[in-house]
Amino acid sequence: MTPTLTDVARRANVALSTASRAFSDPQRVGPESLRKVLEAAQELGYEPPAPRPVEALSDTATVSVVVPDISNPVFGTFVKAAQTQGWHRRLTIVLADTDFDPDHEREVIAQLSDRSAGLIVCSPRLDAEDVVALCGDTPLVLVNRETTTADCVLADATDGLRQTVEYLAALGHRRIAYVQGSQHSWSNSHRVDLARAQAEQAGLELEVLGWQSETVAGGTAAAAGVIASGASAVVAHNDLVALGVIAGARRLGVRIPDDLSVVGIDDMPLAEAAHPALTSIAVPMERAGSLSLELLAQSMNHERQEPRTLRLPTQLVVRESTGPLASRAHAATRGHA
Repeated sequence: MTPTLTDVARRANVALSTASRAFSDPQRVGPESLRKVLEAAQELGYEPPAPRPVEALSDTATVSVVVPDISNPVFGTFVKAAQTQGWHRRLTIVLADTDFDPDHEREVIAQLSDRSAGLIVCSPRLDAEDVVALCGDTPLVLVNRETTTADCVLADATDGLRQTVEYLAALGHRRIAYVQGSQHSWSNSHRVDLARAQAEQAGLELEVLGWQSETVAGGTAAAAGVIASGASAVVAHNDLVALGVIAGARRLGVRIPDDLSVVGIDDMPLAEAAHPALTSIAVPMERAGSLSLELLAQSMNHERQEPRTLRLPTQLVVRESTGPLASRAHAATRGHA
C-alpha cells in the first residue's frame, strides 16, 4: 500500500498539519520536527505531490465545493450562492456531497485537492487541521470550521442565541432544552457553548440533550427526551430537527406552542411555511457562499498571504411556534381534562 501523509505524521509523531507544512512550507516548521518528518518520509518511501506552479488564475479554473448533505436546503442555498459568484468570475464549480461521513469526506477532499484550483469545504465532519493537511498547497476556504491556518467563514450564533434566550425568558420560560446535532459538527459545539453561557447569564436552566442526526427524523427521535426533560421551550440544532421535534411532540399529545415552544436555527424558507410557522435563528448561508468564493479567488490569485476569518452575525426571527409559558392553573386544567 502506498504510504500517505497521515502515515508519515504518525511515524514522525507530529500533527498532520505539521507534516503537510514540512513539504509545502518548511520555513514554518521547527528544525527538529522537520527532521522527524523527512526521516519518516524516507523510511516509508513517501513521495510528496509536486508543488503547484505560482501563476495567474486561468479563465477555465475548476473549484470544488464540498458539503455534508445537499438535500438540506441550507447547504443548497450556500452552493447556489457560491455557483453564482463563480459564474461571475468565470470559474467552473464542482459539487461533492459526503453524506455526513468523515471517511467519505476524507477520501473526497484528498481526490479533489489534486484536481481543483481551489476547495471550499462547508461544515466538515473532519477536524480543521485534517482538512488543511489533506488539501496541501491547494487554496482552501473552510466554512463553519475554525482554524488559523486557512481562510474561514463562520456563522456566529452569538447574537441569535442571546436574542433567543432573552426572548424565551421574557415569555416566562425558566427551563429550556437544547437538541444537539452531530458530535463532529463545529456549529453544534459552538452553539451548545453559547447556549449554556447565555442561559446561565439569564438565570435559566438548560438541559443539553444527546446528539442527533441533523434531520427531521433526528428531531422526531429527540421529542420524547425533550418532553421528559420538563422543559417548556426547546432550541434545536437546525430547522429540520426543530420540525421533527414538533412532529414528535404532537404524536405524544403536546401542543405547539401552548405546551412547548420550539426554536430552530437556519431560518430556511420552509420555516415560514410550516404550521405553526417556525421561530428560527436566521443564519446568512447565502452570504457565506458568496464570501467563500471571493476569499478563495483571492487566494488562488495570490492576492494576499495571511489567512482571514470572517464571522457572520445571526438574528432571531419570531413566528408562531413560540409563546408564553402556560400558567400553572391552565396546565393543571389540561392535566385533568
